[in-house]
Amino acid sequence: MPVQTTAYPTGTIGFLAFPDQFHFLKTELINRFNFSEKKILNAERYNDLIIFLPEQLPEKIRQDNFIHIIPYWARAVLTELFTAKFESISEAASLLKQIRRNWTPYTTTLFRRTALIQEKLPYINFSPRRFPTPIPKDTTGIYSLLDNTHLIAAPETTAVFPSGILEFQEDHENPPSRAYLKLQEALTYTRMFFNRMPEPGNRCFDAGACPGGWTWVLSRLGCSVFAVDRAELSPELMTHPSVTFTKHDAFTLSPEELGAFDWIFSDVICYPERLLDWIKRWNKSGLCKNIVCTIKMQGNINWNLIEQFATIPYSKVLHLNYNKHELTWLHCEPE
Repeated sequence: MPVQTTAYPTGTIGFLAFPDQFHFLKTELINRFNFSEKKILNAERYNDLIIFLPEQLPEKIRQDNFIHIIPYWARAVLTELFTAKFESISEAASLLKQIRRNWTPYTTTLFRRTALIQEKLPYINFSPRRFPTPIPKDTTGIYSLLDNTHLIAAPETTAVFPSGILEFQEDHENPPSRAYLKLQEALTYTRMFFNRMPEPGNRCFDAGACPGGWTWVLSRLGCSVFAVDRAELSPELMTHPSVTFTKHDAFTLSPEELGAFDWIFSDVICYPERLLDWIKRWNKSGLCKNIVCTIKMQGNINWNLIEQFATIPYSKVLHLNYNKHELTWLHCEPE
C-alpha cells in the first residue's frame, strides 16, 4: 500500500523559530507583520514550528512571495508542506527521497525513530563545524515526526544549514569569551551573502572589544586589529603582535582621525539609535566598505528603526544562532 500523503493548501507557510525563542518570533509576527494574537493562537503549532493556512495570513503576506521575507527570529521558512502516514522507517525514508535529496529533521519527540529514518537518507553532516566552514550549495527539506506513523514535512525551505541552525565547534581554552562564536557565524554569512570575509593583512577596527572575543577571531585570520574599549582586553591579546589597543569610547572617535579600515566591527552594548548614527558617519566617510555590528535590543523592538538598518544599501539584517535578544547587521559594499 503506498504511503498516504495530504498536502496543505497552496500558500500555507511554516515558521521555525530559533530554539527556545518562539516568544520573540511571536512578537515579531504581531508587531512587524501584523499577525493577530487570535490567528497565532489558532494556528497549528509543534513547539518551535508554527503553521499558517492562507486564510490565516495578513493580506500583505498573502500577496508577497513570503519565502523571501524571512522573519528575523525564524531560522527557516517552510513551504509546500504536507503530512504523511507511513507504516515503517523504510517507507518514511523512501517517501522523502522520492521528493528531494537533502532532508534534515526538526526533532521534538521520537528521537531514536527519527535517527533511524535519517540514516536511510543521503548523508548530512550534523556535527558542529570548524571555522571557517564551507557554505552548502543548496537548502534542505525539513521533516518532523508527529507520532510513530505520521510526519509533517516541507521540501521547500530557506534552511541552508541543518534545520536552519549553524553551530560551531567550541574552543573552551583560548578565546577570552564566547562572543567569538557570534562573529564566526556572522562572517560565515558575509561569505554566503557577499562572498567576502576578512583576509590576512586586512586592517580591522573592533569597537567595544573587551574582553576580546571578536579581536581573537580576527587575529587568528591574520588581520591587524585596532581594538578600542574603556576596559582592557585579555592579557594574551594585550600583548598580541597584531593587536593595537586604545582605551577610549569607540563611538566618539571620528572616521577622519582614525583613517581607512578594511573592516569595522561592533558588539557594543548601546541603544540602536546611537549605533545607527555611528554607522551612518562611517558610511558617509567612505573610509570602510565592510561593517559587521550587533544591534542590541533595549526593551520593546522599534521595527521602524530596524528597517532603517535593513534598507541601507548592500546590507543584511539577520538573527544568528548565537545571538540572544539582538540582531546582526552585515554590510559589504562592492569593491
